[in-house]
Amino acid sequence: MIVKKIHIIHENSDWTNHLTARLDELQLPYEEWFLNEGLVDLSSEPPQGVFYNRISASSHTRNHRYAPELTESVLSWLERNDRKVLNGSRALRLEVSKVNQYMALNASGIKTPKTIAAVGKKQIIEAAEKLNKPSFITKHNRAGKGLGVQLFHSIHALNDYVYSDAFEEPLDGTTLIQEYIKAPDASITRCEFIGGTFMYAVKVDTSKGFELCPADVCQVDDLFCPVGEQEEKPKFQIREGFSHDILSTYEAFLKENRIDVAGIEFIQDADGTLYTYDVNTNTNYNKDAEAEAGQYGMLELAQYLGEQLKTV
Repeated sequence: MIVKKIHIIHENSDWTNHLTARLDELQLPYEEWFLNEGLVDLSSEPPQGVFYNRISASSHTRNHRYAPELTESVLSWLERNDRKVLNGSRALRLEVSKVNQYMALNASGIKTPKTIAAVGKKQIIEAAEKLNKPSFITKHNRAGKGLGVQLFHSIHALNDYVYSDAFEEPLDGTTLIQEYIKAPDASITRCEFIGGTFMYAVKVDTSKGFELCPADVCQVDDLFCPVGEQEEKPKFQIREGFSHDILSTYEAFLKENRIDVAGIEFIQDADGTLYTYDVNTNTNYNKDAEAEAGQYGMLELAQYLGEQLKTV
């Protein structure tokens, strides 16, 4: 008898063990596929079950440089064999490229901050001049963990950074120069979706940094967070009863791009204009915020995976 399993494709156990603990709790059969190195026999037939991709754009920071490339091969093989894949090849493509993210968001009518992609140090300076904003940020196109995120208030400061030893070369060579959106209350909102359906929204205090990671490990080790060294960690709070017209637009965007599980982050300026700036297809949840609200993302995700397993 063939036992169908939930196959978790990942390269970071710290971000996966909370999910497997819930799968154990629900007594669901699963197997981890740790894709750092490996081979893919394209002529073979994949096992039966559900395949959930959790590969992150930041894998190279954990010495898993080619995990996304290997995963792309695996996902292509699975999809060709008509396996049920959650967060498949399209989701991976958006995970590893913010340019692709923004183009897909814009195609769905979702507003993003004005952004220019540049390859080359001279071109980074030219992009900032073309952007013509009093304040702007740089970030890596293939990022995760806020890689390359720096705030600048002048072209001169950017030039000093780009031509210094502190400059971080992006993995794919592409630096994004983006207008800086300032929220009156120094916060962003992260909307979590499971099965393409809104679960809850988290308000994140950004007064001490940008693009804050909600994972539990981010709270104890600065290596996992973009905010740098600091004594106090940002506070995460689930927004009770959160409702906004953008949610239905986000759900349509996820459906259009075949993304099953994601966290989408937005910021609102002083005029109330909403800008969406990040889509995380390898989403994590904050334990303290969830305990306070009595909502548990990994439990709901495990239940969702169990329901998907029944359909194969």
